[in-house]
Amino acid sequence: MMNKKLQNYINRDRTTELLTKLIEIHSPYFHEEEIMKFTYAWLEERDLKPAFHRYEENKVTKFKGTNVIGSIKGREKGPCILLNGHLDTVNICEGWEKDPLKATIEGDRLYGLGALDMKSGVVALLLAIEAFKNIVEDFNGEILYSFVSDEEGPYGLGTNALIEDGIVKDIDAAIVTEPSSGFCNIDFPCLCLGARGGYNYTVEFKGKAAHAANPEMGNSAIVDCAKVMLELKESDMIEDPELGKGSICIIESGGGGQACSVADTAFFTVFRHIVMGEDKEYIKKELYEAVKRANIKSEVKIKFRDAPSDESQGFQPYIVNKENAYVDMILGSVHKICNRKPEISYFSSIGDFNYLGARLKVPTFVFGPNGANYHTANEYVEIDTVVKTANIVYEFLVNALTVN
Repeated sequence: MMNKKLQNYINRDRTTELLTKLIEIHSPYFHEEEIMKFTYAWLEERDLKPAFHRYEENKVTKFKGTNVIGSIKGREKGPCILLNGHLDTVNICEGWEKDPLKATIEGDRLYGLGALDMKSGVVALLLAIEAFKNIVEDFNGEILYSFVSDEEGPYGLGTNALIEDGIVKDIDAAIVTEPSSGFCNIDFPCLCLGARGGYNYTVEFKGKAAHAANPEMGNSAIVDCAKVMLELKESDMIEDPELGKGSICIIESGGGGQACSVADTAFFTVFRHIVMGEDKEYIKKELYEAVKRANIKSEVKIKFRDAPSDESQGFQPYIVNKENAYVDMILGSVHKICNRKPEISYFSSIGDFNYLGARLKVPTFVFGPNGANYHTANEYVEIDTVVKTANIVYEFLVNALTVN
């Protein structure tokens, strides 16, 4: 009887219909107001009592953002489970062979901008919340849901605001339905029990100008910049048994610009993915060791990017302890729906899950559908895995909150 009731709420037709509507609303980061209004209305029509959470970031971006939040509370006190997903996407890139703002279905694949990252994950959460509210009559604790803006932007402002405004301060565990299978390139189901973190920083060089006819009279900041870049890429990095190694990616460089002159300024910018044991001080030490090995004459200065707050300057890595009771609950939920245990992995990049797992120090699971081409043309999700994700989230909520 329970399975029949559940299928009324979580099925392929409803999944496809809702995901199609979300994809048709263009919602690149910093432009999410329309999709937030749609999501609010969808929740309100189902008596799920949503609210708009408005926030402002006045230091760096000057952005005024909106999240949609709400909760379902049980009869007695108990655990608080957060369900978190972002409704923004990256911008439309070149190379699409289908309309990125129209859902195109081919077999089990549904194509569209944000289909995988992560409007399908949001659909799974919405359907699971609706099903739980209408089926489960007796439970303890609370389901707190948050559909956020600006995850794809530079600072994860939506979830950062949830934390800084104290909205999620009392949660006991979180599920973020990012596409764990699709991102990790692992067959569904794939459960991520942590993620690498990351920092963005710029290295500035000050050399000595001279006429290009007599370069020996100056000191080229560009040449010194290149030497340090090469040395930095050879740095030894910590290897974590779960997260693996971090990575050093030089994403921008430049300098000089004076006609017929030795360049007296140069810079390069790095995105540095980090693992446990690596932080800002570790990154500084790593850089200056590379400078020393390069044996350059230029003055060198490192500058981490400006951020809305100290805690949002970077993304800290985190790992969920496999002995945590919620791990058994989600493993059991996956097994019930998929008839097998998920492959355990760890997210190699950053997201809102870092803020929840590292800053709030609660078990934060990244679990979502399979598909391909996130952040590029012809993005798609496998519909069957979206349906299963919704069912797994529902089962997890039952395991975590219902009275035995």
